[in-house]
Amino acid sequence: MWLLRDPWQLSKRQLIFPQALAQMLPLCDGTRTPEMIQHELSHQLGINMPFSVVDDALGELDRAFLLHNDRFESERERHLQAYRAQVYRPPALAGLGYPAEPSELTTLFQGYANGTAPGESDQWRGIVSPHIDYQRGGPVYGRVWRAAAPSVLEADLVLIFGTDHNGRSASLTLTRQPYATPYGVLPTDLDLIDQLAAAIGEEAAYREELNHRNEHSVELSAVWLHHVFHQAGQLPCPMIPILVGSFHHFVTSGTHPQDSPTYRRFLDALCRATAGRRILTIASVDLAHVGPAFGDTFDMDVQRRTRLRREDEKLMEALTDGNAPEFYRQIAQIDDRNRICGFAPLYLMLRYLESSAGVQIAYAQCPADQSDTSLVSICGLLLK
Repeated sequence: MWLLRDPWQLSKRQLIFPQALAQMLPLCDGTRTPEMIQHELSHQLGINMPFSVVDDALGELDRAFLLHNDRFESERERHLQAYRAQVYRPPALAGLGYPAEPSELTTLFQGYANGTAPGESDQWRGIVSPHIDYQRGGPVYGRVWRAAAPSVLEADLVLIFGTDHNGRSASLTLTRQPYATPYGVLPTDLDLIDQLAAAIGEEAAYREELNHRNEHSVELSAVWLHHVFHQAGQLPCPMIPILVGSFHHFVTSGTHPQDSPTYRRFLDALCRATAGRRILTIASVDLAHVGPAFGDTFDMDVQRRTRLRREDEKLMEALTDGNAPEFYRQIAQIDDRNRICGFAPLYLMLRYLESSAGVQIAYAQCPADQSDTSLVSICGLLLK
């Protein structure tokens, strides 16, 4: 069966298609009439598929806003305007993935930080933090955010580069909505956001703004960021969330993000607008996603886990060296077989920082299925 779910949740409905009928979905590309879809599907299956079955399936897709048509665009616009009408972007996972009550959240986070070494004394310009759930990634979060706390409190602007799990390839998606956490609302910098949107074009900057509504990558680091300010009794500085889409098409086409005019305009505008300010950048990312849960045909046994750790160590070395070309090369040369979830945000952050040094604070391999045959690797790094 095929499960169809809309990440924007224009409809709460999810559709399940039997395997045979699911073969019609690739035919729904805007170039065929319903009659043509019925004819080609019948040819593929070697049977006479009744037109009523295809027509009913198309109707269900339409009612769930899964067809790109006027009805879909109207509903998308309605949801977008409702999102923008809010005073802030509410925390999507509060009360679900972590406590919504501030004191309970503080107790949870303090538990993750127990037993860690004192924070690094250097001033850091970049943090690499996980975005996996706190239940699995809590100790790594706790170590890196405790070490980064002095640098957080010195910043006058924070940029969070988060993985856009539902974004188009190479997308850069902004929002003018400030993010809220259980501790309150993190302020934003509307002037800078407007400058960045103007640099890449408002259509590109806001085309997928609804992704911010439920995307967890920025949120899970933003909550830790706010926790640091809350613990210090200090008002938070402005934070700008930036969702970054996949690099998949660069890898498969043999092209390179350094040649992207959109990225060049974005980075040029960001560097000009932030020159002379105390900027802290955060890449809210996970590393590898491997094993049967992610489509691999092998279990992650001891040997594979050891080999993955070595590969991750090389990636982290490129990150702490501030070597964006080497970081990109390592992933591209193996066609991103480890599915590095933070590929795009990490590369973009390195390009912005032009960092020269860093340290590894923590690393972990987290279970990704009940039988512990799949895993997600995560890390905590600090960059100068």
